Amino acid sequence: MSAAPAPAPAPAPAAPTAEAAAPQRRAWYAQLLRDPAAAIAIAVFLAIALAAVLAPWIAPHDPAESSRSIMQPPVWAERGTTEFWLGTDGQGRDILSRLLWGTRLTLLMGLAAVILGGGVGALLGLLAAFYPRLDPWVMRGVDVMLSFPAILLGLALVAVMGAGLGPVILALAIATVPDTARIARSVGVGVMKQEFIEAGRAVGLSDAALFTRYLLKNCISSIMIFMSLRFGQVILLGAALSFLGLGARPPAAELGMMASQGRDFMLFAPHIAIIPSVLIFVIVLTTNVAGDALRDVLDPRLRS
Repeated sequence: MSAAPAPAPAPAPAAPTAEAAAPQRRAWYAQLLRDPAAAIAIAVFLAIALAAVLAPWIAPHDPAESSRSIMQPPVWAERGTTEFWLGTDGQGRDILSRLLWGTRLTLLMGLAAVILGGGVGALLGLLAAFYPRLDPWVMRGVDVMLSFPAILLGLALVAVMGAGLGPVILALAIATVPDTARIARSVGVGVMKQEFIEAGRAVGLSDAALFTRYLLKNCISSIMIFMSLRFGQVILLGAALSFLGLGARPPAAELGMMASQGRDFMLFAPHIAIIPSVLIFVIVLTTNVAGDALRDVLDPRLRS
């Protein structure tokens, strides 16, 4: 009597298809936009970002060009003119044009730091969750990185590399790595305990397939939520470093540097420092509100 044929290996757990995921994406889009605060925050931030992108075409003046109208008040003030809607700074440069270009530079700085630092941190955290032998080494390295505040790290990098936007972006990226690694590792450890990970190993999936198809896909939403919340903090830290004179160098326009240059004229022309400071506040506020709303929508523990 011949032996029964060996059973065929079980298929790998199927990943959700794009068609199945589309209704879910539409559902959380709708839920996100139903929140009035989130909808307003997203609209305001997108308007600011669009204006920054279009700065070369919509800026009324050259941001580095000086004029004879020094410390001209905004248009709504008594001596304001429509030539300079938001007034001029201590060198006669148009504040509106500098705001548009400065926002462009500030957002690029924050985006570069979050993408670079968040990407490295997420990779380290997920590797620590996927390979338990790496966990103690990665986490101790993260603890060491947490001991360096971003301000002090920026000062150290500027001392080595010289003042400029590059050292500030590097300092902000390095400061983003440990927090992102902790979040990614925490979420990844929970995912690695799920049954579909064991099922994938049982059917012979490679580590690369398990890492990308199951661990990364199940952690990416939590990582993106944290990075959206971190973006506002990075903008604020970058503005603080620029305020201290460590960021972009004149005549480039950057919001933190504009606020720093306007502090000398607070008694005579307070709008020079107040306007860029208010714009920094609005950018950080809108990103935080949008990040909170995104967390409420995407985090299954917070869904009603």
